[in-house]
Amino acid sequence: MSSSPADHRSGFACFVGRPNAGKSTLTNALIGTKVAITSSRPQTTRHAIRGIVHRPEAQLVVVDTPGLHRPRTLLGQRLNDVVRETWAEVDVVGFCVPADQKIGPGDRFIAAELAKVARRTPVFGVVTKTDLVPAERVAQQLVALQEVMAFAELIPVSAVDGYQVSTLTDLLIGRLPVGPALYPGGELTDEPETTLVAELIREAALEGVRDELPHSIAVTVEEMVPREGRDDMLDVHAVMYVERPSQKSIVIGRAGERLKHVGSEARRQIEALLGSRIFLDLRVKVAKDWQRDPKQLRRLGF
Repeated sequence: MSSSPADHRSGFACFVGRPNAGKSTLTNALIGTKVAITSSRPQTTRHAIRGIVHRPEAQLVVVDTPGLHRPRTLLGQRLNDVVRETWAEVDVVGFCVPADQKIGPGDRFIAAELAKVARRTPVFGVVTKTDLVPAERVAQQLVALQEVMAFAELIPVSAVDGYQVSTLTDLLIGRLPVGPALYPGGELTDEPETTLVAELIREAALEGVRDELPHSIAVTVEEMVPREGRDDMLDVHAVMYVERPSQKSIVIGRAGERLKHVGSEARRQIEALLGSRIFLDLRVKVAKDWQRDPKQLRRLGF
C-alpha cells in the first residue's frame, strides 16, 4: 500500500432513513460495486455492511444501516440498536428521503433522533431517487426536508443515473478527519464473504414473495469450501430460515420451482461477487417465531 499524502483524509459515513429510502442503492453507487443488498421490499438490510471508496487523497468507509422504524419485535429493536450504534461511531451522517414520497411521521421520528447526534456529527439531508420525479418535485422535497431539521448540507441525488453521486462523495470526504488509509487499497468491503453471500441469497429470496415475508427470512451460510480436486469451484451450503410451515411452502413454491429460481439467481450474484463457479446447496427450515426469541436471534447472527 502506498503511503498516504500528509493531508489525506479517512473516516466513516453512514446513510440513514426509513426502510426503502434508497440507502443501499446509494451505497452501491458510491462504492461502484454491489456490497449492500437492494430489494424492492422494505427492511431488507439486516447488517451494517461497509463499503470502501478509495481515492488518492482520501478513503471513505460507508456503513449501510438497516432502516430505522418503530419496532414491533425483538428483531426490530435489535436493528434499531444497530442504527444508533453506527451513528455514534461515524464522522458524517446522510439522512435519505426519497423524492417520490411525502415526508411523513417516520422521517420526523428519525430527524428527532438525528437532532441529538447533529451537535457533534454533521448530518446531510439527501433527497434520493430524483430520477423518478420532475425537477420541480425535487425542489419541493428539498424545501420540505429543510424544514424538518437544520442540515450541514442539503443535496439531491440519483443512484440510478449517477446524478450528483460524485458531488455527494466529495462533500462527505470534506467532513472526514485527516489521517492515513484505514484499509488496504484493493478492498471494497470489510464484511466476511459468508455474510455477503448470505445477504445475496436473502435478496434473491425476497424478490417476488408476499409482503409479509421479508421480515421472516434469515439466511446462514453453514459452509463454504473449495470443491475437492477442483480449484475453480466452491461448494456453498446455506440454510434459509422462516417462522412458519406456511412460509416454508411459499419460499419453496409449487414442485420446488420458486426455490430453484432463488437458487439460480443467488448463484449468479455470488459467482459475480467471488469470481468463482459455485455449487449452491440451499435448504429451507422453520425456526418458529425466531424474530421474537433472543436465543434464536443470537444463533442467526443478530
